[in-house]
Amino acid sequence: MAADVDVIVVGAGPTGLMLGCELALAGVRTRVLERREKPQRDSRALSLHPRSVELMDQRGLLDRFLPLGRTVPGWHFAQLPTQLDFSVLDTRHNYTLFLAQAHTEALLAERAHELGVEILRGREVTGLSQDADGVTAEVRDPAGAGTVRARYAVGCDGGRGVVRGAAGIGFPGADETLTGVLGDFAAMDTGPAALAAAREGGVLVAPLESGVTRLVFLDPERMRVPAAEPVTLEEFRASLTRLCGSDLGVAGPRWLSRFGNATRLAESYRAGRLLLAGDAAHIHFPAAGQGLNTGLQDAMNLGWKLAAEVHGRALAGLLDSYDAERRPVGRAVTENTEVQTLLAELVLTETYRRPAAALRSLLDGLLRMEEVNRRLAAQVSALGTVYPATAPGADPLVGARMPDIALSTADSTAGRVYDLLHEGRFAHLDLTGEADAASTVSARWGRRVTAPALTGYDTHADLEGVREILVRPDGHVAWATRHPDPRTRDEERRAALTAWAGDPV
Repeated sequence: MAADVDVIVVGAGPTGLMLGCELALAGVRTRVLERREKPQRDSRALSLHPRSVELMDQRGLLDRFLPLGRTVPGWHFAQLPTQLDFSVLDTRHNYTLFLAQAHTEALLAERAHELGVEILRGREVTGLSQDADGVTAEVRDPAGAGTVRARYAVGCDGGRGVVRGAAGIGFPGADETLTGVLGDFAAMDTGPAALAAAREGGVLVAPLESGVTRLVFLDPERMRVPAAEPVTLEEFRASLTRLCGSDLGVAGPRWLSRFGNATRLAESYRAGRLLLAGDAAHIHFPAAGQGLNTGLQDAMNLGWKLAAEVHGRALAGLLDSYDAERRPVGRAVTENTEVQTLLAELVLTETYRRPAAALRSLLDGLLRMEEVNRRLAAQVSALGTVYPATAPGADPLVGARMPDIALSTADSTAGRVYDLLHEGRFAHLDLTGEADAASTVSARWGRRVTAPALTGYDTHADLEGVREILVRPDGHVAWATRHPDPRTRDEERRAALTAWAGDPV
């Protein structure tokens, strides 16, 4: 049966839209199917962490995002008094961009439309099956039911999505043991005394746009209420009164929601032609705001690999490397959010309140140590993500993020590394300035690899002694060499480019 499209993406949240953009950028016919008829108005997530901001920069989209958000140099870990300091991290974007999820989705949908991605809303995928040649999705829409045929399907449809079940992938983890609540209000008391009472009561206060303020907290008397139970305004006010001594004058609720700490990680991110990304692959308590960001980074890792598979030029095992690289990241996120949630739960439980407070004080002291703070900041921001090198004897840079150094070229076509990644292609950098290498790469791999003839570049400690680098479309290093012999480098370069970008044209 002929495929209607190359890839079906199930779910039009941030992860699904980002993946749709990445696939379309690589020339893959992509259709995004979303069961909701309209985009979500309310935003559960509110932040793009530094690595996600870098991803937008790598695709030339950052100018669309920055004007709509607010930059914040620090971030919290387990709501400890000492914040994580993103400002000291090695990036041009050493901040969190405070931006409502609804804006992120709208901007990604806009970009997807520009790239020709089909986004069909009101289409519920009710089942999938796969065979040797492709995937068949059963789809229900307002007109009835039908099927869509594709070569691959990716589930970006959340923790209860249909794709993971159809793939037969297990989702082990821990059930919900506690819940928190959030509320978006058109009015509240924002005077100094009220804000001080909120802080004392453990209430997170986050100003949104149009005068709306979000409040988030755990109420010890209500933290065992199931997440499925709706939140009422009366309950919200009663909880605030217990925690803060007053209801803080909240009025005009825009959205009330309850969320739980169920934590699960898919046993695999791939089963044949079915793959998972975002919440379909990992769910957890929204501690430190990592969920949306992890999903965007899943999409960035998967997009170029799946495109190479569709186009028939993928390195053997390349698509499987998605699971090998991203699942450990998902595990690290679920583990650190469990730690943060446990600290919150213990300090709110009468039996453990005193020792839990002592533990929090101890951990806060550790966060005041520069090395500890930097390490946790690197993990939460995802700037510390390094993928394992598979080739023996690979350069230490392989798998790491490529520093966004400034570049000089004779024709001024590139100002820095991220400029080279806007089209989702590999980038080859010959730091020796030998024009022959750049011209050879451009002539033989130019459709898939950008290879500027460099006349200069900014130094960086991680690049000391490096002579040539191949940067992946997602901004991580695929290959690097420090070999002084040009002939040896030529052989290494040819092998690396063929392995990663496919046979020369």
